[in-house]
Amino acid sequence: MTHANSLVYEAHFRRTPFQLLGGMKWQRLVAFRVDEAGVLLGGAPARYESQLAFVPWGDITSVVLWSQITAANPIHYVGLQRRPGAPHLPGMNTDLSRAKTSKLAPHVDHELFLASRPINFWRLDPERLQGAVDAFAPHVPVLVYSQPHLS
Repeated sequence: MTHANSLVYEAHFRRTPFQLLGGMKWQRLVAFRVDEAGVLLGGAPARYESQLAFVPWGDITSVVLWSQITAANPIHYVGLQRRPGAPHLPGMNTDLSRAKTSKLAPHVDHELFLASRPINFWRLDPERLQGAVDAFAPHVPVLVYSQPHLS
């Protein structure tokens, strides 16, 4: 029998000199975690504690992988589509208006944008993510949204 802890998916930020400058020493910061209780969205390393957000499975309707097209390279995100009325989440996108998020990523719902984290300074393993979601919340789909090319 497989132990439940082996099914937990956890990704950490790569350590950077900014951690030392920010007084965080070399601690391993969790960027993203999926476990039996729900999903932890890590904060940006420079503002980690104030942007850290935990979302229980009861509030999650889907886990979504999506990208924002930019002039240089796309920015990849993982986000949580949540039930209507779910509590507000802290994060780096908190202050963005609906107009701004629809301009930045027209293919992504405003609430999803606010409940997303960029996959920067850490790596996402889609197979392990799918395995953890299947193990802990088989009713929650993992979706991939693609942005249409802008002309």
